[in-house]
Amino acid sequence: MLSAGWGTKETLRVKPVEPLLVAEVAVDVSLDTAGRRRHPVRLLCVRTDLTPADTPRHLGT
Repeated sequence: MLSAGWGTKETLRVKPVEPLLVAEVAVDVSLDTAGRRRHPVRLLCVRTDLTPADTPRHLGT
């Protein structure tokens, strides 16, 4: 679950999509009391050496 913005309790809807590329990201494990991430996910780089088939699929809710 993701927060819609700083200081809001509104949540964003998540829509799964077919992966087209692989990206390396940095995430913080901090969650608020509702289970939403407290800090934004940061894009580090696009991994042109990998395809989506090379990586495990995220099957979380």
